[in-house]
Amino acid sequence: MNFNGPGEPRGHVLLVAGDTVVCRRTVQLAPSANVAALAMVPAAALLGSDLPTDSVCLDGARDPNTVLARLRSAAATPGPLFVYLSGRLTADRRGRLYLALAGTTRAAVRYTALPWDWLESELRGRPAGMTTVLLDLAADADAWPSLREYRGLPGLSHAEVYGVVCPPGFAAGDGAVSGYTRHWIEQLRRGPARPGDVQLHALAAGAAGLPPGALVLPTAHELDSRSAPQSDPYRSDPYRSDPYRPGGQGRPGDGGGPVSARTADSASVSIAGPTPDSTAVPTAGVVVGPPLDEVTGGDPRPYIHALATGGRHLEAAALARVWEEHVRHTYGFSSMEAVEWAEIRADLARMAGDFPLATGLWIGACRARLVGQGVAGREVHAAAAGALYCWTQLKDRASVVESGPELVDLLRALPALDPRLLRLTQARLDALRAPGLPRAVHT
Repeated sequence: MNFNGPGEPRGHVLLVAGDTVVCRRTVQLAPSANVAALAMVPAAALLGSDLPTDSVCLDGARDPNTVLARLRSAAATPGPLFVYLSGRLTADRRGRLYLALAGTTRAAVRYTALPWDWLESELRGRPAGMTTVLLDLAADADAWPSLREYRGLPGLSHAEVYGVVCPPGFAAGDGAVSGYTRHWIEQLRRGPARPGDVQLHALAAGAAGLPPGALVLPTAHELDSRSAPQSDPYRSDPYRSDPYRPGGQGRPGDGGGPVSARTADSASVSIAGPTPDSTAVPTAGVVVGPPLDEVTGGDPRPYIHALATGGRHLEAAALARVWEEHVRHTYGFSSMEAVEWAEIRADLARMAGDFPLATGLWIGACRARLVGQGVAGREVHAAAAGALYCWTQLKDRASVVESGPELVDLLRALPALDPRLLRLTQARLDALRAPGLPRAVHT
């Protein structure tokens, strides 16, 4: 159904605030605050389109049929549609998922909450590539087992879904705008060119400080199986670029497998330290990093490295964390692909001057490579060199003492290294130990 008549395409933004999430009298997720903040963002930025747009905010709705009517009207929009849902995810006794509304109780969830499959049903007839659903949810104890069983949120196969679902008992926020929504908004306001939705999601999820076990959508499996985006005639050119689609992680022009981190600009490490341009600071007022439409292929590493060399270290680190998590779930936590992304994160930390983090990441990567490649592996020695260099840059005695024993053990396990490196490392560690601290006992 087209409410606007032929030849009059319009966009639609629907923002829905569900029930507030409270645990032990503490507000963990405030959907009203999230919706209020998102409503201040121009609809064109949310949609990625400069079409005329209708915007609807639903806050405090108690009747699921009221929400359904608004959802049905939004789904009938012929142009692009952006739906935002924030609140508590719950379930009935049969495990059927619901978005809790204001006043939803456990005993009456089937009558006072919005069934999740209603959302799927209303969006099913939408054209491909025209619907984006953004979620900032917290699951309660009734819904969480169903999410674990489904390994994600069921349904919504006809929309591009991005979001987070925090587990029960963990705060998604402090009663104000939650981290994920706040960072999504901040990224939209950063510059004149709107990033792609996948990039926005990656930046927001990476910087949100999510609790352990939080569900990040789309899952790695969904990312891998997602088809190429359909052409959207209503999207303006600055919004087309989407360089962070993990389905295209292979080498540009090469359809197979992840790229070795050793070919990335940011992955090479020398004991001599960083190159002169690796810590470059951008001139004030200059937009750094390449424009999004210049990022080609599905390989995110050149763009991440450009962010880091341009001084945008937090963004680079956040993107690298999200990609590392994707690779871990795709190839395994101990896979070489995951180790390569750990090494990229280590070098990004070095470029940012975060030597404690860089040291720990290099040590972990070296141990993982040692298990898979043995003591003679060239990449094992490169990782050890990276760990040693970053450890020598530590100025805080506590940091030196904390990571020193593990580094000494690692160097001792590599007999092919110059023995002077082990002696000098042990000597520095011994010299910086406080008299009251116990020394490492080696067996």
